[in-house]
Amino acid sequence: MRSGAAVRACRKVCRCLLSGFGGRVDGGPPELSVEGSGSLGVPLRSHAEPPGGSEPPEAPESGEGSQELVEICRRRHFFSGSKRQLSQHSLLNGCHSGFGPLGIELRKNLAAEWWSSVVVVREQVFPVDALHHEPGPTLPGDSAFRLVSAETLREILQDKELSKEQLVAFLENLLKTSGKLRENLLHGALEHYVSCLDLVNKRLPYGLAQIGVCFHPVSDTKQTPDGVKRIGEKTEASLVWFTSARTAGQWLDFWLRHRLLWWRKFAMSPSNFSSSDCQDEEGRKGNQLYYNFPWGKEPIETLWNLGDHELLHMYPGNESQLHGRDGRKNVVPYVLSINGNLDRGVLAYLYDSFQLTENSFTRKKNLHRKVLKLHPCLAPVKVALDVGRGPTVELRQVCQGLFNELLENGISVWPGYMETVQSSLEQLYSKLCFRREFKTEEAANGDQVTNFMASKT
Repeated sequence: MRSGAAVRACRKVCRCLLSGFGGRVDGGPPELSVEGSGSLGVPLRSHAEPPGGSEPPEAPESGEGSQELVEICRRRHFFSGSKRQLSQHSLLNGCHSGFGPLGIELRKNLAAEWWSSVVVVREQVFPVDALHHEPGPTLPGDSAFRLVSAETLREILQDKELSKEQLVAFLENLLKTSGKLRENLLHGALEHYVSCLDLVNKRLPYGLAQIGVCFHPVSDTKQTPDGVKRIGEKTEASLVWFTSARTAGQWLDFWLRHRLLWWRKFAMSPSNFSSSDCQDEEGRKGNQLYYNFPWGKEPIETLWNLGDHELLHMYPGNESQLHGRDGRKNVVPYVLSINGNLDRGVLAYLYDSFQLTENSFTRKKNLHRKVLKLHPCLAPVKVALDVGRGPTVELRQVCQGLFNELLENGISVWPGYMETVQSSLEQLYSKLCFRREFKTEEAANGDQVTNFMASKT
């Protein structure tokens, strides 16, 4: 088989990959329909099947494993920043330097799965968007960050003719008239309620969905002494569900089951995701979903039954415009707020996927590799293609063509240019790692046979 046959073999592999990754998963990982001989002849396992037999992979020790995981994520570009910036506190509260390229891709995949599950398959859920800042006066007890011009603030503070009382009055007025950074996506969805009611002919229930960045104050005495609070950021996925008071409890139970099963669907250890009841200061009931990190449980999503108070407060004096139809009745709907923290969800899946497996690069059986066995739908790299040096220009072009065809079909591919590419990509637990190795042999008829090699991680 000469170069032309190698080209056909590569295209066959590409078609198999496209058929295997083409569909979305509902309830489990996709099955890759890759067949053939040699190194491609072994069927691929799902992410939940342990490699090398029926024995489950080992989980690292909690304390040491946490540090090792963060270091791997930093080296493999899931997180950016130094070791000191990637503390447990900063990762949980959104005060770190941000995600690296692979972390951004992982969060994007998680957001896409959320959007598909909540919005795409439901005809009564509509996407909305809102500003990052909210206009309006400051409410008592409001701890949100305000947007104030530094130049305006400096002019007030440097005006020596102002008395202390006048200075305080000016500052209070400045805070009242300035916008505030949003702490959640609820306010933006409520603003769209009346206009979107016509889309469903005023029929309840229906929902408004949004994904965006929110801001919250974070206390950190090490970084900001004297009680000054830092700004923490988080990417939230929000569904605001409008339903009648009669069915609000049933819908809250429905969404609780739906969201818990959704989080568990992509997990190596589904039991680490759990739920519990909660109640706020005003007595409103809800539920929280948790992930059990090595140091304990942390909330990743919250569901609240807010009643009709939020809508009546936003639209005072004209209750009739809020009416939706519940059968033959016109009612002011109850608001169910479902907020998921995607950044913390990414962190949860990284901890969930962290495993120790046998090291395939050494004969010593007591050595293990630390890998991230992410679900195929979430993994930032679906295929690893090591585009190294080969014997002919045509065969190098084959690999480049395979690389481009995978990208055009929406499959994320990582081109390998480093000497340690296979080790690093197996550490990311890419489902396929193609190394463009060419072994030339002489067949019985005297023809030169060139074999295209690929390996499975």
